[in-house]
Formats: sequence, C-alpha cells, structure tokens
Amino acid sequence: MTAQASDRALGRSPDELSLDERVHLTGKYIAMEMYTPQALPMRRIEAIGDSLGECVRMLKARGLDSALFEFSRLPAPY
Repeated sequence: MTAQASDRALGRSPDELSLDERVHLTGKYIAMEMYTPQALPMRRIEAIGDSLGECVRMLKARGLDSALFEFSRLPAPY
C-alpha cells in the first residue's frame, strides 16, 4: 500500500492525508515548493521518497528545479 499511498499523496497537502496514508508514509521524505515573497505556493507534496536523492530525482524527472523546493520527513500522525 505504500506505493499507492505515495501516488495518491502527490499533489495534496500533508494536512489532507488520511490517518492511514500518514501511517504508511511516516518517515518518508517529501518535497514541497518553497515560499518566497514573489510566490505563495500551494503547500502540495510534489515528490515522495525514501531519501532526499529519490525526491530530487523525482522532481527532475518531472522537469522541476529541486532548488525551489524544501524537503522534510513526514512525522508520525500521533
């Protein structure tokens, strides 16, 4: 289910994930577009991976500049 949870989580805010999705994705790295004064991005997950490198590769495969993203690990939901 982890791969399915990852696929379903892309493009959504971490706050919108169900409890079951959060449990399955706990500890995964996520990439979300950084806030700048010029851009107020939607706080959506744009990449998910087991490592930062995996997130960067996913962003690059989608034609996105990884320098414009912040990376964090999804904590346990409780």
